Amino acid sequence: MNQSNTIKEIPELERPYEKCERRGAASLSDEELLAVLLRTGTHGENALALARRILYHAGETGILGIHQFNRERLMTIKGIGKVKAIQISCISELAKRLSKASYQEALCFSEPDTIARYYMEDMRHGKQEQMKLLMLNTKAKLIGETNISKGTVNASLITPRELFIEALQKSAVYIIIIHNHPSGDPTPSREDLLITKRIFDAGKLIGIELLDHIIIGNNRYMSFREEGMLLERI
Repeated sequence: MNQSNTIKEIPELERPYEKCERRGAASLSDEELLAVLLRTGTHGENALALARRILYHAGETGILGIHQFNRERLMTIKGIGKVKAIQISCISELAKRLSKASYQEALCFSEPDTIARYYMEDMRHGKQEQMKLLMLNTKAKLIGETNISKGTVNASLITPRELFIEALQKSAVYIIIIHNHPSGDPTPSREDLLITKRIFDAGKLIGIELLDHIIIGNNRYMSFREEGMLLERI
C-alpha cells in the first residue's frame, strides 16, 4: 500500500471505515482502529500510515504505547497538531475508564484482587511511581481517594502525617494505600516495607486501621494483606 495515498485512493475493501461497517470493529487491526478515529492523515500520508507512526513512535511497542503519550509529546510527532493530540489523549483516557467501569460492580475493598484489577489500567502504565490513598468508612465503603505522591515513593518523603490528615478530614475508619512499580515487577522494595510499617504503626495509635498496601505491576500485583505482612513484624 502506498503510504502517500489518501484513504479514498485505497481499494474500498481495504479501507478501515468500510471494513468496520462490513465486518465489525473487531476485524480491524490496531492501526486501522486508530486510523478510523483520526479520520484524516497529514500532507503526503494517509490516516493508516499516520496511525502506524504514532503506535511505533520512539520505540513504543504498539497500542499500549498510547498510554505513555501526553499531549505535549504527541505534538512532537510530525503531522500531529493540537486537535489530533487531544483526540488521542481522549482515546487513552476513555480506554482507562472503560476498563475501570468493567470492574466497578465487582469491586470489594476486602478483596485485594478486585482492588488491583480496578486500578490496574490507571496505574500500570505510569513511568513514575504514584501512590494513592483510599479512605473507607465503618462498612469498608470508599468515601474518598487522593494521590499522595508522584515520583519516587520514599519513606523519608511520604510521612504518615499527610496521609492521616486526609483520612481524619474524611472521618475514615480504614485506609488502603496502593502504588505502582514502573518496572512491572510488584515485589516490594525495602522502602515499601518501611513505608508500610510506619503507616501501620501510626494508624494503630490514631485508631485508623491500614487494611492493605497493594503494589501494582504490569498485569500483576502484590498485596501485603494477602501475603500476611500486615503485622507488627513488617
